[in-house]
Amino acid sequence: KLAGKTLFITGASRGIGLAIALRAARDGANIVVAAKTATAHPKLPGTIYTAAEEIEKAGGKALPCDQVQKAVNEAVAQFGGIDILVNNASAINLVNTETLTMKSFDLMHGINSRGTFLCSKLCIPYLSKSANPHILNISPPLSMRQRWFKDHVGYTMAKYGMSMCVLGMSPELAKYGIAVNALWPRTAILTAAMKMLAGGDEVASQCRKPEIMADAAYLVLTKDSRTFSGQFCIDDDVLRREGGLTDKDLEQYSCVPGGQLLPDFFLDEPDAAKPAATSASSGAQSGQQQPGADVEASMKHLATAIDAEAVGLVKGLVELQLTDLNRSWLLNLKSMPGGLSEIRPGDSGSTEKPDTCMTMKSADLQQLVSGKLSATGAFMAGKLRITGNMGVAMKLEKVFRKAVAASSAKL
Repeated sequence: KLAGKTLFITGASRGIGLAIALRAARDGANIVVAAKTATAHPKLPGTIYTAAEEIEKAGGKALPCDQVQKAVNEAVAQFGGIDILVNNASAINLVNTETLTMKSFDLMHGINSRGTFLCSKLCIPYLSKSANPHILNISPPLSMRQRWFKDHVGYTMAKYGMSMCVLGMSPELAKYGIAVNALWPRTAILTAAMKMLAGGDEVASQCRKPEIMADAAYLVLTKDSRTFSGQFCIDDDVLRREGGLTDKDLEQYSCVPGGQLLPDFFLDEPDAAKPAATSASSGAQSGQQQPGADVEASMKHLATAIDAEAVGLVKGLVELQLTDLNRSWLLNLKSMPGGLSEIRPGDSGSTEKPDTCMTMKSADLQQLVSGKLSATGAFMAGKLRITGNMGVAMKLEKVFRKAVAASSAKL
């Protein structure tokens, strides 16, 4: 269906953008690889040139570009026009207002909001000449719930800017027959950036593959642009509704079959990806676990998990606050020998400010240490609040897993 069509895809050198490009290339599409990575990144694989090679091998034609206006001009010169724009490029920094630097704020808004607006603006004259023109933004449905703003308002503002482009441009560009839609994943997607943030491959068991977004995007981009616009789509919803896939079919996208999938940000409704630990925590509320019960044992298991490997991975100080007990602990994962100590009222404590502060209830901590709840699942379910350096916090998942092992060995 996309044979001979020209797709302009931002952030297409890796991850979801590259997956969408490769899916279209299988039809014989022309792909403009618009991304900033022209030279290899020290930690993230893929450049606009390596992506172009993969696209050519998949059966498409590729044009690697790293400047928007130049990319648009060259795309039109080489392929004769632009049929589809996918605004995928995005920057993320999940920290609070006090921690976020203005340099990082400007980067997120420059790439997410401004980049989406700019690419859309420059492509409109050519999209309007296409038979079935589409703009697809990889951005979430708009939710005004406080939980999506309170700990990372800078990022939410930038990401929602992409979604607001859908809200405004879909009626504005209807006169040209240009569809403007959004697509967002139900769960976390395993990309190189996700691995880097989480500190390794361990997060794979909670993620789906980028191909689920690529297949969903393909179904959206091949719909009639004049009858399908202004929609905020979720990947597995699209595959069920438009592709006829069942829950069993969707298992093919899980990085680890049967894994407990981590819900993505900005989705309010309950769904199948919600961590199974919800029922376990409800048991705690019914009297099976009392606030504060066995918290000392949980801390001992956590302390056991703090070793040279954990310190080398996390490289940060973490304060853990249990709100129902009004008690706090400091996890030294910054330098050897590491360790865990309670912060008592009146203690002068460390002169260093913690990189990350994690706040939760004691019953939920016990669920974490017993393996009935994952740290990332607790965060997405609103049971764990994180302020400060989110990168440090994400790397704690492995530490909690070690604590689970220590707890199981004890049992």
